[in-house]
Amino acid sequence: MTTVTVRGIQVREKKIVSIDDPVIKEERISLFLNGKFFCGIIATRDHLRELGAGFVVCQGLAGEVDDVSVDGNDIHVCAPVREVPGREIISTGAIGVRLPFGEVRSGLRLSIDDVYRITAEIETDTWRRTGAVHCSVLFSGGEIMTKANDVGRHNTVDKVVGYAVLNGLDRSECVIGCTGRQPRDMVTKAAHAGIPVIISRAASTEQGIETAGAAGITLICFSRKGRFTVYTHPQRIRELSEFTPGGEAFGRETR
Repeated sequence: MTTVTVRGIQVREKKIVSIDDPVIKEERISLFLNGKFFCGIIATRDHLRELGAGFVVCQGLAGEVDDVSVDGNDIHVCAPVREVPGREIISTGAIGVRLPFGEVRSGLRLSIDDVYRITAEIETDTWRRTGAVHCSVLFSGGEIMTKANDVGRHNTVDKVVGYAVLNGLDRSECVIGCTGRQPRDMVTKAAHAGIPVIISRAASTEQGIETAGAAGITLICFSRKGRFTVYTHPQRIRELSEFTPGGEAFGRETR
């Protein structure tokens, strides 16, 4: 990930000093799908193969990819693409593809300690140094498989899902941990990818929660400082298996 140094004036209470700040460099990436330009993506220039593969799968354009190559700032993806319907403005202000998704089926079970452990990994040195990037992690088989930073929270999810796609991981046994909010268009990424659990440090929205419920995804938000809130399908957390949607304790914070 590329950073540049920018001079600034920092005011901390009454103390004024000149500082050199590390700042993230964002770039325009062009995505080509089966030989044709599909869209431009504003992103950081790392994990571009994963970004291309994850974008195609997370948008529901294809379930898998045949090949991904990178030439400079161009990503070329070959995939058995489904018919592309109309597009919509998504929560970042960008244009996304709206495609139906199926129910995510998985026998994955986690413990409360697993949730805390995954949450603790949702940070990187770049995230701590600059404060200008989002971070996502991919958890599978009891360990963190990969991490990704980007200026866009959507891109970080695409990158870690792309890692799973390119490395042949069983996505029904994976967990996404991320720093970003979880509105509908973020949750549908996991739904299209077949990932059963999302853990976010941030909030969701009504449509995000409804989408997770309909997709069979366990949506966990506000996971920070020793607490988290489970909104949907709590049965995947062993200690919460007695709670079901509509139950008295469903959606209650765990402290």
